[in-house]
Amino acid sequence: MKLVIVESPTKCHTIGKYLGDEYKVVASLGHVRDLSIKGKSGLGIDIDDGFRPTYEIQAKQMPVVKELKKSAKEAEEVIIATDPDREGEAIAWHLMEILGLDVNTTKRLEFHEITRPSIAEALNNPRTLDMNLVASQETRRILDRIIGFKLSSLLQSKIKSRSAGRVQSSSLKLLVDQEKEIAKFIPEEYWTINVNLASGKTKLVVSVDKEKITSEAEALEIENTIGDTAIVSSIEKKRRVTESKAALTTSTMQQEAFNRYKFSTKKTALIAQKLYEGVQVGQETVGLITYMRTDSTRLSPVFEERAKRFIVENFGDDYIGKAKARKSKAVIQDAHEAIRPTSLTRSPDAIKQYLSNDEYKLYSLIYNRALASLMSAKVDEVTTVRFVSNGIKMKTSGAVNVFNGYSVLVNNNDEDEKSLPIINEKDVFDVKKIEKEQHFTKAPARFSEAKLVKTMEEVGIGRPSTYASTIEILKARKYVNVESGTLIPTEQGIKTDELLEEYFVNLVNPSFTAQMEKNLDEIVAGSESRLELLQTFYENFMKQLEYAKTHIEKVKDEPSGNICPKCGSPLVYKNSKYGKFEACSNYPHCHYVVPKEKVEIPSDAPICPECGAPLVLRKNKKGQSFYGCSNFPKCTYIMSDDSNKKEVKVEVVGKCPDCGGDLIVKRGKFSKFIGCSNYPNCHHMEKYTKGKRTSK
Repeated sequence: MKLVIVESPTKCHTIGKYLGDEYKVVASLGHVRDLSIKGKSGLGIDIDDGFRPTYEIQAKQMPVVKELKKSAKEAEEVIIATDPDREGEAIAWHLMEILGLDVNTTKRLEFHEITRPSIAEALNNPRTLDMNLVASQETRRILDRIIGFKLSSLLQSKIKSRSAGRVQSSSLKLLVDQEKEIAKFIPEEYWTINVNLASGKTKLVVSVDKEKITSEAEALEIENTIGDTAIVSSIEKKRRVTESKAALTTSTMQQEAFNRYKFSTKKTALIAQKLYEGVQVGQETVGLITYMRTDSTRLSPVFEERAKRFIVENFGDDYIGKAKARKSKAVIQDAHEAIRPTSLTRSPDAIKQYLSNDEYKLYSLIYNRALASLMSAKVDEVTTVRFVSNGIKMKTSGAVNVFNGYSVLVNNNDEDEKSLPIINEKDVFDVKKIEKEQHFTKAPARFSEAKLVKTMEEVGIGRPSTYASTIEILKARKYVNVESGTLIPTEQGIKTDELLEEYFVNLVNPSFTAQMEKNLDEIVAGSESRLELLQTFYENFMKQLEYAKTHIEKVKDEPSGNICPKCGSPLVYKNSKYGKFEACSNYPHCHYVVPKEKVEIPSDAPICPECGAPLVLRKNKKGQSFYGCSNFPKCTYIMSDDSNKKEVKVEVVGKCPDCGGDLIVKRGKFSKFIGCSNYPNCHHMEKYTKGKRTSK
């Protein structure tokens, strides 16, 4: 028996079906080891010994490692088949270290799609571990550990911010800088003038062709100058050729999924992972898309050839286009293809029945974009008609599609452009109506998740594998709030950014982070010294850290004006992940916390169908009312504040022998049970058996 180790149980299931009984496929469940938090400074890094890392098996991975070791001993050969990127290579190395495998001879499978032919090809052409990739990932991890531990500790002690990081802090700066631009924005007035024209049955709406109309007086002067008629002064026709867009990368996939379907970056990443690892299609489990963490736009020659045949067969020779120019990226970043379907015969509509609605949407996006990228351009004839009336210039335009090209599959326009009626030069139109309208310039828009990902990619911070996780960290740390799809920096987020910019300006500067990413790529290529990179960074960082420690004033807790009844110290407001609370300023010597006010529960309060406790009226952050269980957080049942729903149906099965209350059917964590409706005043419980009850 040969042992193949992958990362996830889903991949394990899919690949296992392809390899047959000769192989046993098991999952490592991601990383099995990480830097230790024991020893000097808790970094798990010996700075003085060339930044030598100390790794330890994560506690939650102990049972996994035990099973892996057992399976490895029983196997005649161990093969590693983790993801084809830096993280996957690092996981492969850690597995080899733990299992005592030779890095120079152990087979490492690399595949970019989980299909039977791809797995067979990888098995027939194994490689060995790429230690440059491992060194790059290890360097990144050491950098992030040093920054994360030391800088986060400083922020927590000084301004009560929860964390900082290389990519995280640079991304936060982008959001805060944009927020400051919005705050200082001063709207400027401008006017537009539309004119309704008619000639016989032909009617048009044209706009005054002036770069800027800045006041009502100027608009009024133009309105009064326009005569009763307007003459066609020129007609210009041009062909507009619109090429299809390149196949999707991680970044553009997340952007398109947000713009079209409002999927968060996290949601898109999870759906793409599922499509890559395998979906049950009929009797077969198969990966539907290629590896989804990539910033390359290239497609394999094999796919291009198949796609061209598919296009000819389904649309015709005229629809064959050319492959889009490849991005100029470091070698490691171009190791993967763009995201594409693994088979063109599995069209979105053909397999729709096997996908959830969201999976279908994302798969359609990936499938159509990859195919369209190899199709011919869309050609439109654009007509611009210019008019003049008493010296006032006006114009209108329209377009007629000459050849639909790739748009037969993917239409990048939300709405088709209007076409114009037949118009000739020197035609005279009557002026029927003049409409002027005041406008004000708008402040720069806040970042959506899609726009932030796009900007991160443009300035070179983060990598395809970190876009979604970075945004999730900013949310979790309460540095940003999400409102109507936009990311808004919180007061704490702005405070954190300002402090970092004052004392660690290079760390939050996107160009610094981008350069660090390039340096990590150069380690992969073997042209960058890992030790030199770490030493240079560490020396500069520690100087900044020591200066910041002595110059940043510690933020004091806000006094509440009350006195601690236990020790007489002032009470202050503190924050936790559950919100603001009032506690003693003499902590940790005094642990007094002001208890929350008890919610008054009316006698006719509805009963929670989950646990039997009374439901109470609450309000969310938006001020909307809802009913929530009074047993929160042990029970999280909620329902909307609707008079029609206030009466919750409960199944009464008898009387409580302890207090005489009703015995009702409740739902516990694992199964149903019978409990007293007077809970929490009465804790009587019984086993639940359908149709009867058993006393406990």
